Amino acid sequence: MRKNKLKQIFKEGKAVINGWLQIPNSFSAEVMAHQGWDSLTIDMQHGLIDYSNALPMLQAISTTDVVPMARVNWNEPGQIMKILDAGAYGVICPMVSNREQAEKFVQACLYPPKGYRSYGPTRGLIYSGNDYADHANDEIIKLAMIETSEALQKLDEIMSTPGLNGIYIGPADLSLAIGQKPAFDNLEGTPTYEQITNILKHSKKNNLVAGIHNATPEYAQKMIKIGFQLVTIGSDQRYMSAGAKAAVSKLKTIKSEEESKAY
Repeated sequence: MRKNKLKQIFKEGKAVINGWLQIPNSFSAEVMAHQGWDSLTIDMQHGLIDYSNALPMLQAISTTDVVPMARVNWNEPGQIMKILDAGAYGVICPMVSNREQAEKFVQACLYPPKGYRSYGPTRGLIYSGNDYADHANDEIIKLAMIETSEALQKLDEIMSTPGLNGIYIGPADLSLAIGQKPAFDNLEGTPTYEQITNILKHSKKNNLVAGIHNATPEYAQKMIKIGFQLVTIGSDQRYMSAGAKAAVSKLKTIKSEEESKAY
């Protein structure tokens, strides 16, 4: 089976640079895949993406050695198994609030006897190899999102779930869970930042990888320095918006300056 290179990066104590896909298009996914990311996550929760979009996006990512992952829209076994069968090498599951939910998620990713995943990796065999069933349990990465008030009270309960590889923080939902406005790149001393560092501390205690979503490269580097091993920066939609806005704004400024000189 094709090795999951993210596991080697984690083993070496380094950090994974993860990209985020919200646009339901295989070409934009292919473009992103050629930009040097370690992994790309297809966002099926808040992105405009369903399974029919995700499949060709996974195929597009496969034109590179970037590791394909997906955030499913809920802790629903059928969707989790289907995206794994399509070739995803990692799954991020939102809104995991307790041990029961964590076990439900993890076991949906694992073949018996460790889990209850049904066998039928239609595209997984093509992408990964004919020995997929022998190694999938070890290669697939499973990350539970910590972003609810209940989860904050049950960190060790969730993080000690057998088979769980790590946790992932969505700062916006985490902020809402503690009565704050949704925001990324939270400053030190804020309630959300304190929760982020507490979650990180518990992940280290339980020997799990910790991931977090960031708005800027500078903040992502800060998160790496304090111990996060997977950092997401922005999204394809945000990059397209920012690039287009910057280009239009610059041209309008140049045009305005030249018109002023003409008078």
